[in-house]
Amino acid sequence: MIRKAQIRDARDIHRLISHFAKTGQVIPRPLSEIYEHIREFFVYEPEGKDLLAGACALHITWEDLAEIRSLVVSEEYQGEGVGAELVKACLNEARELGIPKVFVLTNAPAFFQKLGFELVEKGSLPHKVWADCVKCPKFPECDEEALIKRIFDEN
Repeated sequence: MIRKAQIRDARDIHRLISHFAKTGQVIPRPLSEIYEHIREFFVYEPEGKDLLAGACALHITWEDLAEIRSLVVSEEYQGEGVGAELVKACLNEARELGIPKVFVLTNAPAFFQKLGFELVEKGSLPHKVWADCVKCPKFPECDEEALIKRIFDEN
């Protein structure tokens, strides 16, 4: 089941992010930051399980732009569409909030292209989006690609 995160989910979200941050797939996030941004997260809770098996956040960057971040799915649930459903939940929320564009920085561009994201030059994104980059162990040698999805026209 995909649902909005609740405060009780923060430790599980942190566990998942920390696991995938060790492999460089996502930026590490301290538990305090997850608590501060818990409203941004959607989670995947497998039926009959006590632990979360996926998470993804929609971080609003500006009036017309948001970011998909911290997409993580436990290995045992990868390949089952969980990641796509988490991203779709974030895109639906962006639509509901009236945010016309959503971007992602990723080392798995093909996954996001299947969901309608298009490759863009990193330099085309506003400088504000790079605030988290200094937290990344790969900084300043970023190997991620930038992709963007237009939710609707801004007119």
